[in-house]
Amino acid sequence: MHFLWPHNFWWMLVLPLLPALYLWLLRRRGKQAVRLSSLVVVRAAAGRSSRRHVPPALVFVALSLLLLALARPTAPLALPWSKSTILLAMDISRSMRVQDVKPSRMVAAQEAAKAFLSEVPRQIEVGLVTFAGTAQVAQQPTIDRPSVVGAIDAIQMQYGTAIGNAIVVSLAELFPDQGIDLGEMSFGPRRQARSLDEKTAKAPPKQITPVAPGSYTSAAIILLSDGRRTTGVDTLVAAKMAADRGVRIYVVGLGTADGHAAMGEGLAIYLQLDEPTLRQVAQMTGGEYHHAGTAEALRSVYQNLGSRLQVSARETELTALVALVATMVLLAATGLSVLWFGRIA
Repeated sequence: MHFLWPHNFWWMLVLPLLPALYLWLLRRRGKQAVRLSSLVVVRAAAGRSSRRHVPPALVFVALSLLLLALARPTAPLALPWSKSTILLAMDISRSMRVQDVKPSRMVAAQEAAKAFLSEVPRQIEVGLVTFAGTAQVAQQPTIDRPSVVGAIDAIQMQYGTAIGNAIVVSLAELFPDQGIDLGEMSFGPRRQARSLDEKTAKAPPKQITPVAPGSYTSAAIILLSDGRRTTGVDTLVAAKMAADRGVRIYVVGLGTADGHAAMGEGLAIYLQLDEPTLRQVAQMTGGEYHHAGTAEALRSVYQNLGSRLQVSARETELTALVALVATMVLLAATGLSVLWFGRIA
């Protein structure tokens, strides 16, 4: 368990004062009871002494829980409404103009992505990463579907295909605290300017312990590409990074092996679907590879993926739950006091 506002634990120092105050009140009442002239009244009071401490004890527990709630406790909980994250990594290279998927690979990809958004459960956050010669987060993960659709519609094709960069940028978005730096992977460590302010210095990448491929169930990447890298981080190096973090990559290969024939342009090899690499990416990360040679097949792939991607546990704030329990305990104390003694005290 963690606490968002641990400084509020200072209020816990008040708790030891409450039993001391209660004991002082008991002694004061005891002195008054000695003056009672009727032994019958004394015996009646003594008969109830065994349970007279229960309501105050419950009040003490309730106050303790309320003070705990002030510290805003959090804990990883597996809840049925927990959110998971899906990052759509879409190829926007100019090879996506090829028309072996009608009307073109790009248009088919855009339409299938929007169909996927209409099918995926509402509680799952979806983000968009686009890549050509470079990769960037076009839309951060959100449950706001129109924002993602707008980012998909705004895609402009560019030169180059950096599949590895897309995977690295997706991992940096999913694990912002790990210091994943695409620039350093591409160009090597950069010399940082000397600064008197140590807070401005860049934190070193966080060392991780590799986990089993596919074991991270709170997020997944759907990579859609015609699959031939021309620049950037090596595709399989980036796939290994995803595998070490347990992130599955579901790969959708667009087009056909001889798709370049539809363009009639030079550099035909860069217009062909590179299935072996895409299959290896999916295999390394515990994901799946699907070939979508037509728009209809692509749409079916996305719909199936949306129904399989689930989530396990997320860090959840427990403040409201702890406050609710404290309220119930306080109500129980009040009810017992009224039931046993006919008053709230």
